[in-house]
Amino acid sequence: MSKEEISFVGFLTASICYFIGALLNFIDKNTGTAGMFLCLGFSFLCLAFTHFDKEKNNKSR
Repeated sequence: MSKEEISFVGFLTASICYFIGALLNFIDKNTGTAGMFLCLGFSFLCLAFTHFDKEKNNKSR
């Protein structure tokens, strides 16, 4: 497994964890924390796919 694949999996795992945390906070009606976790989840998801695209572009050269 390459360094980029490990980064992709790590960011994707963090994103999923933040989405689960946001869902649990929405259930508890703690919308402030849930909104923050939702934003963090989307940020980590964007980071994951940025690393995925970077790896894809490096292999095509």
